Amino acid sequence: MKSFQRRRVLRTMALATTVLATGLMTGFAGTAAAQERKSVKIGYAISKTGGNAGGAGITTLPNYQLWVKDVNDAGGLELPDGKKLPIEVIEYDDRSSAEEVVRAVERLATQDKADFILVPWGTGFNLAVAPLFDRYGYPQLAVSAVTDKAPDFVKRWKKSFWMLGGGHDYARALAAILADAKKAGMVNGKVAMISIADGFGIDLVTAARPAFKEAGIEVIYDKTYPGGTSDFSPMINEAKASGADAFVAFSYPPETFALTQQAQVASFSPKVLYLGVGTGFPVYGKNNGENATGIMSLGGIDPNNKMNADYRKRHEAVTGVAPDYWGSVITYASLQMLQEAIKRKGLDKAAVSAELASGTFQTVLGETKFEDNQLRQLWWTGQWQNGQFVGVMPADRPGASKVVLPRGEWKKK
Repeated sequence: MKSFQRRRVLRTMALATTVLATGLMTGFAGTAAAQERKSVKIGYAISKTGGNAGGAGITTLPNYQLWVKDVNDAGGLELPDGKKLPIEVIEYDDRSSAEEVVRAVERLATQDKADFILVPWGTGFNLAVAPLFDRYGYPQLAVSAVTDKAPDFVKRWKKSFWMLGGGHDYARALAAILADAKKAGMVNGKVAMISIADGFGIDLVTAARPAFKEAGIEVIYDKTYPGGTSDFSPMINEAKASGADAFVAFSYPPETFALTQQAQVASFSPKVLYLGVGTGFPVYGKNNGENATGIMSLGGIDPNNKMNADYRKRHEAVTGVAPDYWGSVITYASLQMLQEAIKRKGLDKAAVSAELASGTFQTVLGETKFEDNQLRQLWWTGQWQNGQFVGVMPADRPGASKVVLPRGEWKKK
C-alpha cells in the first residue's frame, strides 16, 4: 500500500514538473513573441481614385505620408517603456466607394490585424465606417467630417472623435457675416443656395436654413443636386435671375471648381460668393488668381501662426504638394495626438482612446484638447485675401482677419 502511494506521489510530482516546464516554456515563448514585434501596423483606406480622390489627395493622404516619414525618421513610434517601433503601413484604395471603404476597414481589422486604423476622407465615409471602428475597438479620429450629430455619435461610438465641427457652426458664422453686411448696406440680404445631396451637404443646408432666417437673411433659391453633377449652368442662371446678391454652395471639390468656372462664363458675380470643400485648396487660388479674392468657404488659417507656417513649408517639401487651408493641419495634428497617446499608453486601443478623450497634447495647432470627443477651436469661415485663405470667423479669435465685402467683378484672364 505504501509502495503504491509512493509511486502515485512520484507520478504526480512528475506531472506537475512537466506542466510547470511547459508553462515556463510557453511563458518564455510569449515573452519572446512580444519581444519579436518589429513594427506597429497602421492601416487605412483612402480614395486614391474616383470622385473623392481630389479631396483625399490634398487633405488626407499627404499628411498620412508625412507623418509616417516623420515618425520612422525619428526611429518609430515610442512606447511607454521608451522602445521605438517603426510604422508598417497597410493601404487600400477605397475607389471613392462607400461599399469598398467598409470592406477595406473590415479587412484591416479582421485579416490584417492592424494595430490602429486611420480614417477615410469625407463625412459620408466616416459615418459609413464608424460602426466598424467601434465594433473592433479602434479610436476613430474623424477629421474630414462635418456633422451636427457629433454629440450623439460620441454617445453611440464612444471611441469616435469629431474634429471639424458641425454644420451649425459654419452656418451661423456665415449668417453673422451676411447679417452684418446687410446692416452695413453692402448686400440686400437675399441668398441663393445649392447643396450636394449627401451627409455633408445635408448637414450644412439643414443648419443654414434656420440660421439665415434667425439672422434676417432671406433664402429665395434653394436647390440640392446629386453627386457627380458637372453642369451647373441651369442653377447658376436661376440664381442669377433670382435677385439674390449672395450665392452659397455647400459643395465638394469637383463641383466647387466647376461652379467657379461656370459662374465666370455666365458673368454671375454675386457680392458674396461662398463655396464648399476645395475652395481652401492651394490649387484653387493658383488656378483663379485674382478672381479668388473675396471668395469665402469653410476653414482658413492664421497667416501669422509660425507653427502652422513651418508645418506648411515642411509638408510641401516632403510631399511635393501644398496643404490645404482647412483640414490638412488638423489631420496632421490628429496624428500627433495619436502618436503621443501611444507613447503614454502603448498599443492598447482602449487605453489610447481614453487618453485621447482626456489628455492634452502639443501639436502643430498648439495646445490641443478634445471637449466631449470634439475639437472646437476651429476657423468657421475663411476668405481668400492677398493670395492666402485666411480665417475670418470667429472674428474675436486671435489671428482673425477682417472680412472684406463686397467682392468685386470677375476679372478677365
